[in-house]
Amino acid sequence: MNLTSNHLDNKEPSPPAAASSTPERILFRLKTRGPASTAELARELDMTAEAARQQVQKLLAEGLIAGRQQVAAPRAGRPRQDWELSAAGHARFPDSHAQLTIQLIGSIRQLFGEPGLEKLIGQREQEMRSEYLRQCADLATLPRKLQRLAEIRTAEGYMARVEKQGKDWLLIEDHCPICAAARTCQGFCRSELQLFQEVIGDEASIDRQEHLLSDGRRCVYRIVRKTNG
Repeated sequence: MNLTSNHLDNKEPSPPAAASSTPERILFRLKTRGPASTAELARELDMTAEAARQQVQKLLAEGLIAGRQQVAAPRAGRPRQDWELSAAGHARFPDSHAQLTIQLIGSIRQLFGEPGLEKLIGQREQEMRSEYLRQCADLATLPRKLQRLAEIRTAEGYMARVEKQGKDWLLIEDHCPICAAARTCQGFCRSELQLFQEVIGDEASIDRQEHLLSDGRRCVYRIVRKTNG
């Protein structure tokens, strides 16, 4: 199942055509928006409470989701049970040939050492920079640059979208297709901030607010337009 999405402004991401079945819609919802209760899933996906409960139990039995109780209930009574993706659930969103990539990284380290691996990463960074800047060269406004950036990242498997938040923008990546490689060698995502800044240009600054490799649920970047003076 290959699920990708990109969206602008404050609209919620919509599952692509591939995510047509109810279980896939639930997995997509939990992937892009985080934990939710059965009642929330029923309401947001326009299902009856009983239908949502049955689908949740099916996904739970398949090991694709796991329960998580809130630390404090919103009101007296039993703590609310939320559902979130399990490791197997996250694995339904592809990580570009993860095992092969990890093996190749190990082989490069063994044959050429860390300098060889650094040379490989540097070549990848150079190629990405050239391609990103080429695709965004004809865009004059910041919103259009951000939307193109989200489109490029989505095409690469990052499930990227842009949301407007007050005067700022958020570039949200709900998935990382190279997560396994990045965990093995964090150099693979070290230059993203610098690359995104080059695409955006001098009129705005960008910083990373959430990071998958720092136990975040996703990667989120905040873009702030610079003021004159």
